[in-house]
Amino acid sequence: MVGAVLLGLSLLLGGTLAAAQTAPPREWHTPSAGNVARGMALYQDRCTACHAVDSNKIGPAHRGVMGRRVGSLAGYTYSVELARSRLRWTPQTLNTWLEDPEELVPGQRMGFQVEEAQERADLIAYLATLK
Repeated sequence: MVGAVLLGLSLLLGGTLAAAQTAPPREWHTPSAGNVARGMALYQDRCTACHAVDSNKIGPAHRGVMGRRVGSLAGYTYSVELARSRLRWTPQTLNTWLEDPEELVPGQRMGFQVEEAQERADLIAYLATLK
């Protein structure tokens, strides 16, 4: 009986490992050059209902976001999934996040997407100025 259980566990783990090894690696896309002024306007129009530059609201503050570890801003309570993420906010991760947050970190709580690539680039260019 123990041998059968061990064999089943071995096959299960082997299958899981094989599946993980065959999954294609994530492709990161660097956004095109963005327009900071347009990004600021988009931020004011689309982001400020939940975010602010210098204070936490429904979402975390954005000053210093570029280069910060995802889910790490002190004083903000992130979803467990986001807090456990080992990502860092870069133009590439922000581009993927803004396009589809759930695709980047399944289980996160942000329910907003920016479909247009140039708008994402503009927002990212603005966020990069918030040092």
